[in-house]
Amino acid sequence: MTNDQQPGSTWQPIELPWLPAAEIVTIAGRGEFFVRHHRHADPSRPTVLLLHGWTATADLQFFTGYRALAERFSFVAIDHSGHGRGPRTEAAFSLEDAADDAAAVVRALDVDPVIAVGYSMGGPICLLLARRHPDLVSAVVPQATALEWSASLRERIVWRLMLPMMGTALRSWATARLTKRAVIKMLHDEHHLARYVPWMLGEMRRADVAAIVQAGKALSRFDARPWASSLGVPAAMLVTTSDRLVKPRKQRALAAALGAPIRELAADHFATLEQADEYSDATVALVESVVPAARTAASGASG
Repeated sequence: MTNDQQPGSTWQPIELPWLPAAEIVTIAGRGEFFVRHHRHADPSRPTVLLLHGWTATADLQFFTGYRALAERFSFVAIDHSGHGRGPRTEAAFSLEDAADDAAAVVRALDVDPVIAVGYSMGGPICLLLARRHPDLVSAVVPQATALEWSASLRERIVWRLMLPMMGTALRSWATARLTKRAVIKMLHDEHHLARYVPWMLGEMRRADVAAIVQAGKALSRFDARPWASSLGVPAAMLVTTSDRLVKPRKQRALAAALGAPIRELAADHFATLEQADEYSDATVALVESVVPAARTAASGASG
């Protein structure tokens, strides 16, 4: 029995995965940002910036890759505004603001240039970061993401119907219960991540509902087709070939626009959990693949 338990109590401590050190980075005019910051023993190793997806947190999105990334790189993982422990502001969420937030954190920590890894909604954020702050980004690694999110009439209708209901759904006890069932079904008792389910469910409850709805609206309007091919930044891409949320053809269109070589993962959109080891290996390989070009880009910019 731990010191926190009372005789006869059924309370059990929640088991946490390995998480790197946390920092609070205060940015004047932007707020306080919760980040995970791992510093590699070799200062010559590049720094990776991890940008999570819609409704997620940095930990929830990337915890399955933290250890493998820590062996090879320094990295910073940030909670976006309204997500996880990210700032709560009166301003409506925008992808441009999220990119500027990330840039401010990178500058405050003095870790530039970074290799930006963006999963799902993090993909548009990393593209905007490279566009708006090219001096801070030496390469991009988009994952399970797209150039645009509502080009077809069907997609626009889905967004239009889904977003008004989302705020109510996220506040509903029924949704919380259904989410719990879905996570438990995905990470069954034999799955090596099953012991972290209580912690994961807690992470899922950290979001600000209004900001999540606003982020969905911002994502539905995102369209990088006019400018993605002109970014001129080294890139590599992870395509989740069984993805039902971001169609693989859309992912491939982004890779083509960026001139990015592709690494495929036969997984759905929740690949970071469903195929954690494979995802971790793929992410490390993709980052390593852009390191030479990233170094060349960084040295050229400094020169």
